[in-house]
Amino acid sequence: MYRRTLMAAALAGGLPCVGRAATHRVVLELFTSQGCSSCPPADALLGRLTKRPDVIALAWHVDYWAHLGWRDRFASRTATLRQQLYSRQLDSVVFTPALVVNGAKIVTGSESEAVDAAIRAADTLPVAVTLNRWDQLLSVDVAAGSGPMHVQRIVYDPEQATDVSAGENDGERLREYRVVREVETLSDQNGSAHRLTTRLPGPGQGQVILVQSADLRVLGAADLPPA
Repeated sequence: MYRRTLMAAALAGGLPCVGRAATHRVVLELFTSQGCSSCPPADALLGRLTKRPDVIALAWHVDYWAHLGWRDRFASRTATLRQQLYSRQLDSVVFTPALVVNGAKIVTGSESEAVDAAIRAADTLPVAVTLNRWDQLLSVDVAAGSGPMHVQRIVYDPEQATDVSAGENDGERLREYRVVREVETLSDQNGSAHRLTTRLPGPGQGQVILVQSADLRVLGAADLPPA
């Protein structure tokens, strides 16, 4: 049984191209916790989905499960607030494991049939994002859109393992994938095409450039896997 809890609202010419957002790609954001016994199956499913070329996956570890005796080492208030924003926008309660698809639909992250159906039904991403690596920097080209665009840089660990010694998953060794470790706003634009320069992720890390509308729908995305 998954857990639900009602909560208050809370890119450069001539450079080698290292990543481009294919418009058919789907962005999956899993809201999960090491303190939730229903989350490991969703974490495992996300790990399998990361092998698909049409999927860009991120795992946001929320902080509202700490009261059960285990503090998730990847949990952040940022993840919880992000989930609350999605829940308000999509008229949903806050629960784990929740999977947000292209910022437009929430499904239970451990239900593979529902997740597959949501991926198949996901809209095409309308804004192309192209990444070019230059020395120790990354150039990001964002194509024009039809309205305001919020651009974020999200750094992730491809895979982690944690031995849990308390809480609902006491005694388990959990494997988690695409764990979000850092979030940075790069720009807020009126929809015009633009170019940005940002840092590369740390050793062994990857990063996603995510473009969203004012109502949180994903407009475009590109993934830079670990080198």
